[in-house]
Amino acid sequence: MSSILLFVVGAALLIYSAEKLISYLVGAASGLRVSVFLLAIIFTGIEFDDVAFGVALNIEDLSDVALGTVFGTSISMIGVVLALAAIISPTRTEIPRRYIALFVVAPLAMIPFVVFGPLTPLYGVLLLLLFALFLGYVTVRELRSAGDRPLRKLGGAGDGPLRKLGGAGDRPDAPPGGPPLAATMPFGRARPLSGWAAIGLAVVALVGLVVGATMTSIGTEGILEGFEIQGALFGATIATLVLTLEDVLLTVEPTRRGAPDLGIGNVIGSVVFGVTGKLGIILLAGGSIVVDDEVLSWHLPALTGMTALAGYFLYTRRLRRWHGFVLLALYVAYWVVSFTVFGEAPVETD
Repeated sequence: MSSILLFVVGAALLIYSAEKLISYLVGAASGLRVSVFLLAIIFTGIEFDDVAFGVALNIEDLSDVALGTVFGTSISMIGVVLALAAIISPTRTEIPRRYIALFVVAPLAMIPFVVFGPLTPLYGVLLLLLFALFLGYVTVRELRSAGDRPLRKLGGAGDGPLRKLGGAGDRPDAPPGGPPLAATMPFGRARPLSGWAAIGLAVVALVGLVVGATMTSIGTEGILEGFEIQGALFGATIATLVLTLEDVLLTVEPTRRGAPDLGIGNVIGSVVFGVTGKLGIILLAGGSIVVDDEVLSWHLPALTGMTALAGYFLYTRRLRRWHGFVLLALYVAYWVVSFTVFGEAPVETD
């Protein structure tokens, strides 16, 4: 009974923290006059719980599983999270195409490392450097254009005045100047916060996400032991649903409520971080990883292809419902082929 309670409380904390994090990031973007896309990359794209899980696996000599999490989580961000966002809430997108291009080529950056395997800590340093360059490029570009953001309305009609939000780059220029923007949460309700206060609360919400995910994982282990439920069955159904709920909420909910840059930034940031920074940290903390043949023959091509297709959909500046169904179908196909041909389901969650 205690394991069930821990699982339920952890899931509730996960959902609550994700909802709050969305609101605080939008408020911080408004108050600090920075883009929600940049904040999404920093706060939601860098997934600390996934990193901790991958490092633990590599330290425990489960390096093949650790490498599998890199591919599995990245593919699930596209085939599940982005797909559900498109299906539930089709929307126009304004992500600069330069960022989309970096998103598409990110998996290709892994090719020289996996070809000349094994993956070593030196490669980890280089991968971390690649992510630092990506983050630095986005940060500089977004901060330089902080005063030239288009006016956008959040949360639908009737939620108040237009605010300057979103990213920069290929978007239409807005008139410069104007009064400082007050942070409001959630999404336009009359509870103003300073930008830095919203950042502080976003950090608290981020901690809540990690704690909620940890509680859910511990509860899952207890349920499996106490009720003798088959591990693969539980993991593939209930546990997977809850553990992916965090990213689903952080992508679908802001897209539905008029801030698609936040949701799509979560997807782009998670994928780029996964194949560069996350893998780099795993190598530095846990040591070298031997690359299996199926990584080059199947997992890397599958990730590259799905990322390219998702990039094309985003390039059209319109995330349509049929885009989501295509990505979801490809994800299901990836699971089926991985299980039937290679004898294992791809690892996708922590």
